[in-house]
Amino acid sequence: MSNSVTIYRLEGNVQHYAWGGTRFIPALLHLENPDNKPFAEYWLGAHENVPAVVVKPDGSRQPLNEFIRSNPAALLGEKVYRAFGRLPYLFKVLDVKDMLSIQVHPDKKSAAAAFAEENKKGIALNAPDRNYKDDNHKPELMYALSEFWLLHGFKPADALLHQLQTVPELQFLAPVFGKDNYAALYEKVMNMEQQEVNSRLQPLLDRIVPMYEKGLLNKNQEDFWAARAAGTFNQGNQVDRGIFSIYFFNLVHLQPGETIFQDAGIPHAYLEGQNMEIMANSDNVLRGGLTVKHIDVNELMKHVRFEPVVPKVITGVPGSADGEAVFPTPVNDFELRCITLEKDQTIQLQAHTSDIFFVYKGAIAAQSNGTALAPISSGQAMLAVAGATVELKGAEQAVVFRATVPAAT
Repeated sequence: MSNSVTIYRLEGNVQHYAWGGTRFIPALLHLENPDNKPFAEYWLGAHENVPAVVVKPDGSRQPLNEFIRSNPAALLGEKVYRAFGRLPYLFKVLDVKDMLSIQVHPDKKSAAAAFAEENKKGIALNAPDRNYKDDNHKPELMYALSEFWLLHGFKPADALLHQLQTVPELQFLAPVFGKDNYAALYEKVMNMEQQEVNSRLQPLLDRIVPMYEKGLLNKNQEDFWAARAAGTFNQGNQVDRGIFSIYFFNLVHLQPGETIFQDAGIPHAYLEGQNMEIMANSDNVLRGGLTVKHIDVNELMKHVRFEPVVPKVITGVPGSADGEAVFPTPVNDFELRCITLEKDQTIQLQAHTSDIFFVYKGAIAAQSNGTALAPISSGQAMLAVAGATVELKGAEQAVVFRATVPAAT
């Protein structure tokens, strides 16, 4: 590709999900939001449903998925093209104002089979009761841009049993769990008749919601999030069964710059904060509560890993370039890197596939193979295709997130 353009400006797409905040993403993207619409996610990727847009040197524009299909082996690199046949990752900015659903992502084999089955049944891709939007798994890594709160995997057995024994309204579940019967515990609450859900959880909410409203609970307590969930998700006389999960799962508090990986089958839910998120190129989500969206308990239960999880906070390791931190995960679909550049500092990078660079703070100048882009400032992105040698220079002090694949992929 010695005579071709190897870097391009890239524009993402906003998703206005109801749980999103109204200020963070508009400010980041330098957009007005006079109607206070929720700006939940900013997508930078080649997902068929919401592709980013490549801006070419002549000003013409093309969806990233179509751009890659025009010459996939060259643009993705031979190894990535052979392994995945498409851009393997999806890159996002999230602003979580209201709690997200309790959810699980399927593994790759299960997703492919279930996607084909739903297609055979003729369920439309955009149908509200569709479980599988594509044929891919969705492991994901999130990088906290602010203090961030989430639920992540089942508590270790001793901690979960202690929780069940000390929360009076949950003591009826201690014999169900026994020493470590995670499956029996979760099946009990997920298949419980709604009338019993109400009768079991309403006394708990009657006790904790007044404390929440008086500011007597803090975010380190499950009661805080259970009370908040009740105000957000309970409808009429129906108590959301997802409130049980708040007490079953690890409550994790990340500081800015910390990351955590969610693998297939690990139940989780984002609670509050802003993050960068990178995942396999998929939108497959199976939900178990704390949502008004489609819930399919039977399908969810097929994919939950009923085992204790000790949350592992991932910190960056030095990359090949000065100021670049790498956040490794067990999958080869994606890798997140964070680059910190001082003013006038210059680094050279080699693109492993079609790499996406998102400027979070400051501004950079970029050039590759004789093509120079006008300064890219906070909220803007660029694409570097496979094999490109990219020179980045800090036009001012800058923080840049880079979505790529592991170098050995």
